[in-house]
Amino acid sequence: MKKTKKIIVLLTILALVMTCCLAGCSKEKPQETAAPSDPGVRTIVDDAGREHTIPVEITKVFSTSPVGTILTYTIDPELLIGWNYELRPGEKEYILPKYHSLPNLGGWYAKATCNTEELLKINPDIIISVGILDEMAVSQADQIQEQVGIPVILINGELAKFDKTYEFAGKLLNKEEKAGELAAYCKKVISDAQNKSKTIDPNKRARVYYAEGAAGLETDPRGSRHVEVLEMVGGINVAEVAMKGGMGMSPVSLEQVLSWNPDVIISWNTTQGGYFDKIMTDSSWKGITAVQDKKVYAVPSGPFNWFDRPPSANRILGIQWLGNLLYPDVYKYDMAKETREFYKKFYHYDLTDKELTSLLKDSGGI
Repeated sequence: MKKTKKIIVLLTILALVMTCCLAGCSKEKPQETAAPSDPGVRTIVDDAGREHTIPVEITKVFSTSPVGTILTYTIDPELLIGWNYELRPGEKEYILPKYHSLPNLGGWYAKATCNTEELLKINPDIIISVGILDEMAVSQADQIQEQVGIPVILINGELAKFDKTYEFAGKLLNKEEKAGELAAYCKKVISDAQNKSKTIDPNKRARVYYAEGAAGLETDPRGSRHVEVLEMVGGINVAEVAMKGGMGMSPVSLEQVLSWNPDVIISWNTTQGGYFDKIMTDSSWKGITAVQDKKVYAVPSGPFNWFDRPPSANRILGIQWLGNLLYPDVYKYDMAKETREFYKKFYHYDLTDKELTSLLKDSGGI
């Protein structure tokens, strides 16, 4: 009897143990196989390490500044819900007509001008902010996101890493094929410039002044993102001025420009409100080597400035243009061919011969 009782007790304990184990398994299994609570959303981590829950399908995108707006337009203009400012005639000329009427919603760059009421009526799936990723950028993105209740995705917009910019944007927007094509183009151009610039004799590097503003007496110093193209192709920026925050454009005097005596001047063109057409005729500038040698060039700017503003994908073509302009024996590009290809790939636009001539005629091209 005692043995029988012991066996019964042991069997009872064993049964209880087995029951607990089975119960434990039944609790763990659903956690491993559970479907997402909302199959219409996904989680992504932006380039600043911030986590976001966003729709699986992205159909409406807005950008805090023109940098991201251009990026979106080049990947798929159908995603774009609005511009950050009123497009000028010279910009509209190379942008497909159906997108001219998109509303100007402002943005959060230089000054906060976004029309949040109109933005929320359209209700974009996401807002992107493309540029330098510093504490200020993260803080601003957090503030905007809290203000409008829409995910603000930070994307690294460094020129040297713009292929990665496209790769991330392609995954974000579910446009990996097109973004991959543009990323490959950027990578090739940037890598080519980085390699070619190393071959230029330090004693033969072109000394360049970048003339901004209505009088040509605003510029940006070395290290500014506004002159990254010049530094990437191996030119020397002569401007020795303090770095100015925000949109840049440090004021300088003509006496300073005369003392720097650049070999080459690149300037905003007339349609941008620059001083290009007057530099060669203004007697105050005649003592400068670049003027005497007739090496004063307008930066092409349709639809966007190839060299600088906005500092987006437009600068990729600017690398080829400026490299070819300063060092034609090193950067042996057929700029007519390269320009046509770029406009087709990035702006979805087929240039006419007349348009191509207009873009390049004052820029050292055809």
